[in-house]
Amino acid sequence: MSPRLLVFGDSLSFHGPDGPLAADDPRLWPNVAAARLGGEAELVARAGWTARDAWWAMIEDPRVWADLRRVDAVVLAVGSMDTLPSPLPTYLRTGLRYLRPDGLRRMVRKAYLAAQPHLSVLFRGRPAALPVRLTVRYLDTAVGALRILRPDMPIVGILPSIHRAESYGYVHTVRDPAAAAIARWAARVNVPVVDLPAVVGDHVLSGRGNPDGMHWGWEGHRLVGEAMAATLAPLLISRCDESPAERPNVSEPG
Repeated sequence: MSPRLLVFGDSLSFHGPDGPLAADDPRLWPNVAAARLGGEAELVARAGWTARDAWWAMIEDPRVWADLRRVDAVVLAVGSMDTLPSPLPTYLRTGLRYLRPDGLRRMVRKAYLAAQPHLSVLFRGRPAALPVRLTVRYLDTAVGALRILRPDMPIVGILPSIHRAESYGYVHTVRDPAAAAIARWAARVNVPVVDLPAVVGDHVLSGRGNPDGMHWGWEGHRLVGEAMAATLAPLLISRCDESPAERPNVSEPG
């Protein structure tokens, strides 16, 4: 069996140590995970995506509809960006790109980015990009829809990552309560999760990742890819016939 993974993600899925990369770069963690399993990954992601954006992609993108008929597992690798401080309401922050003329847009965006670290500290990391209850709600809605469409298809989630980003004033107040709520929900609906801080916490906090303090270096991508493959492997095996030739083969790390 050569499993196909459909990964809904955010910039952690396609940013390396120097910035964003094409989705098929083999060093990115979705491709590392797929390679460990002897398969391939399809990535649906954009920078800043939350659980709500993943749900919107699931119901609005016809490419996703086609992929859902063919993939062997879905990874909901969203939730990390939900927890970031968002001093401006999300609809205003994301709407800055629509300001015209261009000079006004650049001026307002520059001013907001300069203020964001200070406002994150002042407001103690609140509000977050998406309230915790909505993160759980959109994840739950997505899982419910997937199980109606493909009842036996494995689904895996994540617990939100951590950061040491100056751009957010090193503040991450909402992360821990969000992780606790997601963990409770995942246990209730039987969705395994990869605990990102447990996997890449030292990588991020030691400064071995991207200089922005949020995204990962190649070590981090390898670690997450291996952890995701290890989580998916038994779920995929349980769907296969007992024939060893049809079982996903998780290669040894390193």
